[in-house]
Amino acid sequence: MYDKSGIVEFAQALHELGWDLISSGGTARAIAAAGVPVTDVAEITGVPAILGHRVVTLHPKVHGGLLADPTDAEHRADMAEYGIEPIDLVVANLYPFSSEPSIELIDIGGPTMVRAAAKNHAFVGIVTDPSRYEEVLAELRTEGALTPATRTRLARDAFAHTAAYDAEILAWFDAGQPTPGESDAAADAPADLPATISLTLRREQVLRYGENPHQVGARYATTGESGWWATAEQHGGKEMSYLNVYDTEAAWRLVHSIGERPAAVVIKHANPCGVAVADDIATAYARAHACDTTSAFGGIIALNRTVTLEVARAIAPVFTEVLVAPRYEPDALATLQEKKNLRILTAVAPGAPGLSLRPIDGGYLVQTADLVTDDPSGWTVVTKRAPSEAEWIDLVLAWQIVAKVTSNAIVLVKDGQAVGIGCGQQNRRDAGHLAAVKADGRAAGGAYASDAFFPFPDGLDAAIEAGASCVVQPGGSIRDAEVIAAADAAGLAMVFTGERHFRH
Repeated sequence: MYDKSGIVEFAQALHELGWDLISSGGTARAIAAAGVPVTDVAEITGVPAILGHRVVTLHPKVHGGLLADPTDAEHRADMAEYGIEPIDLVVANLYPFSSEPSIELIDIGGPTMVRAAAKNHAFVGIVTDPSRYEEVLAELRTEGALTPATRTRLARDAFAHTAAYDAEILAWFDAGQPTPGESDAAADAPADLPATISLTLRREQVLRYGENPHQVGARYATTGESGWWATAEQHGGKEMSYLNVYDTEAAWRLVHSIGERPAAVVIKHANPCGVAVADDIATAYARAHACDTTSAFGGIIALNRTVTLEVARAIAPVFTEVLVAPRYEPDALATLQEKKNLRILTAVAPGAPGLSLRPIDGGYLVQTADLVTDDPSGWTVVTKRAPSEAEWIDLVLAWQIVAKVTSNAIVLVKDGQAVGIGCGQQNRRDAGHLAAVKADGRAAGGAYASDAFFPFPDGLDAAIEAGASCVVQPGGSIRDAEVIAAADAAGLAMVFTGERHFRH
């Protein structure tokens, strides 16, 4: 048993109710040390723990006692012949494999015993969660035994427990764990999408509501994994809703993906409506908010630096759903907490994105993460004019932002500030026109980014309309030559990245 919290007290209570206790290893020692009578498993089986503790409970006298049906005459005869006593209750839980994954932590006896008890839940209770001890004891005291309904619920939880354990082991194999004699190069080789994916999720947080108030929502965590949400601390405001979590995830990932400078992101409906970098966080936030002040109303703010009092005072007048940052100055936090509806989060940086899963009828679409480069060394200048040093900086930022905008997407950036974002349009011209209108003259001399290639030269019309001086796009259209010619005619510098970043 890994989680021994409360086990001595539970054992003491069972003893007082007249139960005989069987245990092994550290759990048996802990119970015995408390003065509670306990029989070691080895006394039941006649065999000590062997093979370096790999075999302890794997014995007919244990599993016969767990799996026997006392209403079956053949079972009773077998039990009598082989001296098998029935076992009425199993208390066991498994080591969290992902904490220190290795072959030796692949438990066999534990899951086997848990599953055997759960299979025979018509006659056997199985408790895998210490938080259920009081409930079990209360029922034993009032009813004298566990009710069928309780045994069924406990069996369900037991199978969930072993399923989660097996999923952690499978994830370890899929991650390409080294095997004895394997070279480091082979162990580090990239893997294709696995043939199977096992998901076990545990509910971590009941949300205020789902995507809409009539829907129920919750945040689940993948068993064996611990993301930044596990340690995030909320300092104020209402309970989080489904969209609060969804949009905050998008904001927190984006603000950590756009370089090392102080950065601010404003997200609305999963799309950035403001992004900026600067030499200090107050300036970064002011410039991010200024991108689209109308859309920022009711948005999510993510900052990658400590929130100062200056920043808090700038945020306070704006209706904001969630603010997430790594730290807060005490005076800044106190100022923000005066906004009773503002959800204020402290969080660590997000981990690397894993596989992306999207439900479809009867299954999922699965793909690898869409990783966006901040290194333009592999990009190709395709126009007569190459970007200037300042243009290169804006092109890289615009490219990182546009990859996180719903397609079709166009982003305009000038001097480290997003000034126009067009998202979710059915054609690229409309996305560009929307971005240019929102830029309202602020994009002159800036960068124009498109998440996919321009199928026609008119895709550059909005860049020209906005006064942008440089363009970044994947390239790959059958009309690339025409698009390049149009860029040259307009005096634009244009680079191809060779990589599309659709987002749906």
